[in-house]
Amino acid sequence: MKAADSIQVTVTRKQTEAQDICTFELVGAQGEPLPAFSAGSHIDVHLPGGPVRQYSLCNDPAENHRYLVGVLKDPASRGGSHAMHETISEGVMLTISAPKNHFPLAANAPRSLLLAGGIGVTPILCMAERLAVIGADFTMHYCTRSPARTAFRHRIAASSFAQRVTFHFDDGNPDQKLDINALLRAASADTHLYVCGPKGFMEAVLDTARARGWPEERLHYEFFSAEPVKLETDGTFEVKLASSGKVVCVAKDQTVVEALAAAGVEVQTSCEQGVCGTCLTRVISGEPDHRDMYLTPNEQAANNVFLPCCSRSKSGQLVLDL
Repeated sequence: MKAADSIQVTVTRKQTEAQDICTFELVGAQGEPLPAFSAGSHIDVHLPGGPVRQYSLCNDPAENHRYLVGVLKDPASRGGSHAMHETISEGVMLTISAPKNHFPLAANAPRSLLLAGGIGVTPILCMAERLAVIGADFTMHYCTRSPARTAFRHRIAASSFAQRVTFHFDDGNPDQKLDINALLRAASADTHLYVCGPKGFMEAVLDTARARGWPEERLHYEFFSAEPVKLETDGTFEVKLASSGKVVCVAKDQTVVEALAAAGVEVQTSCEQGVCGTCLTRVISGEPDHRDMYLTPNEQAANNVFLPCCSRSKSGQLVLDL
């Protein structure tokens, strides 16, 4: 991250919202206003020890005095959520990025269907509140393991749109569980779908929507994390830098980012899992082996960009716009 993009903030409030979920209120270190954001935005948070993690903003975009993020203490965490829960307390200063939005609301969508799974409620709730403010037509479905693990229940209950929200609990009566196929079948043809949550939940929703013929332009989603994909068939390949003609070999057990770094070529990264898009790189020639969760299927099929933090190559060489 460039120094100019860094913002120093102070944690002014840490609050338990549900079992294993805390919210953190961040304000400018000197009390200064924070950059504006829109529903669906996230920030990069630089944690002690070096990890950088992305957290969605879940407060009112009209507020410029604070950011609010919700964090799940994930037992499968790579260190980020554990650090937030165990080492970050009120009064701690953090470095964050300016807000970024890879998950915006579609302008003038006639109807919106919002689906949240677990901690994926953070951007979805912000969207619901924005849609309610502008008087848009929407419904929201919120799936969690149990009521005790359901963040923001009181905030939703007190909202003007509470009647538009349906809760679904894994440990509840089978009749109240989300029927994805039935929900998408009943949606009108002009509905835009927004989904965020665990990878399995999101894939189930998106796979069902695509099987039912929903066009990609009406599917909006944001993955929080992804497991690195490694195959026994992975081999070596080359990447060529268009600017200099330099050729770098990528070993079977290396990522493109790692191979380039070893050759003295730095590519800006953040999540290193193929979900945030920070390292998106233009491909001039060659066929990428896409393993990210950021690009849409149509964008992947175009083969003119890829994410070098996780994706590889199907061809012997990729020529990159670097």
